Amino acid sequence: MSIHPEYANKILNGSKKVEFRKWMFSNAPSIVVIYSTSPVSQVVGYFTVDGIDASDPASLWGMYKEVAGIKRRDFNDYFKGAERGIAIRVGKVHELLTPLRIEELIGSKRPPQSFRYLDSDLCSQILTSNIASA
Repeated sequence: MSIHPEYANKILNGSKKVEFRKWMFSNAPSIVVIYSTSPVSQVVGYFTVDGIDASDPASLWGMYKEVAGIKRRDFNDYFKGAERGIAIRVGKVHELLTPLRIEELIGSKRPPQSFRYLDSDLCSQILTSNIASA
């Protein structure tokens, strides 16, 4: 999942416990790989998914404002015009010892616009051998 560096860092340091998105997954993930967007442009870690909540943005803010890791203004800007959104609850976080170039994980230099499903065996093999926290 492509995440801006500010928010990727907050997930890694534990101050952001939920990631917001405007759309629902066709297949809910159990693990989210964190691709920190430009200027970092690398895979920096991953987290287990503790659950996914779907609701209107105002309700999501009410439920998660204390652990959102985002300012209300930025949250409102992101969800402007959206009737529904989702909150991905961050579980156990694993930071990579050495960040990975995206092509090491997906075989392409082009990162996902928002998210991409990955082969779980490949992810497990690459990521678990490179974690700083378990």
